Formats: sequence, structure tokens, C-alpha cells
Amino acid sequence: MSIEHNLETPLAEAVRAAGSQSAFGRLIGRRQSTVRDWLVLNKLLPAQHVLTVEASTGVSRHALRPDVFPLAESAIKPTHKSADLTANGVPVESSQEALAA
Repeated sequence: MSIEHNLETPLAEAVRAAGSQSAFGRLIGRRQSTVRDWLVLNKLLPAQHVLTVEASTGVSRHALRPDVFPLAESAIKPTHKSADLTANGVPVESSQEALAA
């Protein structure tokens, strides 16, 4: 049995969806041995292959590379409107009034 059947990683899921390590390798232009190494070493799929793999296997880009393709909900949201404050925390209106005076 191939290693991808024993792993629960997004890469292993994509390899299973492709049918085999060889088929997955052909999909992205890499050798089967490279795909096996990625699986064994628990490597992330190189970012340049993510969109091709997502389109062909249905495994989401976020699952494959959350560091490159984060979910919108997980993006850091500011706690204040950055446009309302200057770098030192003084409201923009106050600093503009001081400049005009």
C-alpha cells in the first residue's frame, strides 16, 4: 500500500485524488520519487503547483498551503481604523488641525 493511504495530510489527499504518486507527479511535472519524498518528509506542496493541484483534485489551495493562501476569515483584522490614527496614536483630525494652526 502506498504511503498516501496512511497519511491524513492535504498533500496525501491530493495524491489519492490524482490516483497515484505517478499520476500526481505527471500532473505537476515532477517525478514520482519527488512526490514520495514530499509525503515521507511531510513537506508542503511547492506554491507554484497549488493552483494546478486544486483545479485537478479539488483539494483547496488553503488546505494545501495555508501560509500562502489563508482563509479570508483568518486574516488579521485591525482593532481600529488605521486611517483614523497616525503612527503615534493621535487622531488624524487632531494632527491636521495642529498643522493648520
